[in-house]
Amino acid sequence: MPLHLIKLCVGVETVDELEAYVAARLDHARATGAAVEQIHTTRMVPKRAAELADGGSLYWVIKGHTQVRQRLLAIRPFVDEAGIGRCRLVLEPVFTRTAWQPRRAFQGWRYLKPEEAPMDLGGGETPDEALPPALSRELFELGLL
Repeated sequence: MPLHLIKLCVGVETVDELEAYVAARLDHARATGAAVEQIHTTRMVPKRAAELADGGSLYWVIKGHTQVRQRLLAIRPFVDEAGIGRCRLVLEPVFTRTAWQPRRAFQGWRYLKPEEAPMDLGGGETPDEALPPALSRELFELGLL
């Protein structure tokens, strides 16, 4: 089973907002002739990169809840202009919504074992899937989901 990463999606209020942001960046790359791929740059290089590259995903925490994931396509370590080691996480620009899972704030990213990852939505597995995100968030905060 593949290993995953989990990371806070800072400055984003909803999955729709994240999708729109990524779409705009990809459109800009197409218009300027740059490489059309979604890259998220992080400071630390995962030591378990081989496990992540074997089908792992990056799970995004939005407003205190894991809500969506994207498949990891590649992990590219590099050194920036200041000589600092960094890492580019190349993500598939396809968003798979997940069951909401509460998460406390943390810095950077963390490994996420497959058995701890929230299940994907999309096949009608759960009744809360059809709820609008704002309503789901409110019901979750009230302890009703």
